[in-house]
Amino acid sequence: MRMKFFCLVILLFFGLEKVSAQDSTHKLLRDKNFVALPVVFRLPETRWGGGVGGVATFGFAKDSINAKLSQISFGTTFTQNKQILIFMPFKIFTNNGKYYFASENGWFRYNYIYSGIGENRVPEEKYDADYERVRLLATRAINAKTYVGLRVNFENYVVTKTKKDGELASGIIDGSDKSRTLGLGLSFLKDTRDQVFYPRKGVFGEFFIVPSGRFFGANRNFTKISADFAFYKSLTNKTVWASNYVAIANLGNVPFNQLAYLGGQSKMRGIFEGYFRDKNALMIQQEVRQEVWKRLGAVAFGSVGFMGSEHNHFLRLNKPKFTYGAGLRIATKNHLNLRLDYALSPYTGGNFYATIGEAF
Repeated sequence: MRMKFFCLVILLFFGLEKVSAQDSTHKLLRDKNFVALPVVFRLPETRWGGGVGGVATFGFAKDSINAKLSQISFGTTFTQNKQILIFMPFKIFTNNGKYYFASENGWFRYNYIYSGIGENRVPEEKYDADYERVRLLATRAINAKTYVGLRVNFENYVVTKTKKDGELASGIIDGSDKSRTLGLGLSFLKDTRDQVFYPRKGVFGEFFIVPSGRFFGANRNFTKISADFAFYKSLTNKTVWASNYVAIANLGNVPFNQLAYLGGQSKMRGIFEGYFRDKNALMIQQEVRQEVWKRLGAVAFGSVGFMGSEHNHFLRLNKPKFTYGAGLRIATKNHLNLRLDYALSPYTGGNFYATIGEAF
């Protein structure tokens, strides 16, 4: 599933249950807080979906009172397209932020639209897939804003249903039946944001190189190189200019579901998730975020992307893909915004997104 793990919109800004504790004398944890939430979301790939989710935040008793808090989330959701999402991502800071661990873990029963690879467009094919995914990051700070460490990517992907006379059913596409990938590589993380949910200045992003090999049951050899960085700048005290630059390259025997892609609720809104895919991709997103009145805000955004491969130019700069749109924001007390976006593209028309948090 090529969507972020918490692509959820919390339309009810209150918890079903909330338990908190302030106990700095506890042997292990302090500032403990748990909230269970009803969740509702709407994406072009899912239509409406809902379920239950929860977030636990806490600090370690041995860390200073101003140290970053850790977070463990979980959720189970169901969609109109008969999809199931079960996930438990986490972000852990220890030793006063010296060590940072993050992971996206989940099991999914999902369906997608396949429309070809590269510029080879085929009639849209709907296919179903079941898969487990783990993406683990373990890093150590080398200074206050920079982390270096290891990344592990695992995915066990099984295509359960395809269009009978489609390209996927023909078996000519690598991974069109199943694939198991496992990779271990190096990661570089930069974070100078002034705040997490709604940055007004700073940089956040990761660069990694992860080779995947045929070991522990994995059946693919390839290397993924990725750089994904967002930049934030305050134009006025109520206006933020946000930019996102993403570059992805794949070398080797890459299954189609692991190819670089454009589309989705965070990477070029307006295109169905994975509508364009190939070995390599370059994407640029620009967004102006304006606080309008009290908790109400508005945004305007646009993006351009390029695809490529080693056989047909590293990037086909003469064949750009475009999307653009606008949206509304409803801010919570900590600026974790309810996001309502409408995005347009020449390829899949207009699409509506209702979720939580900014696209980048």
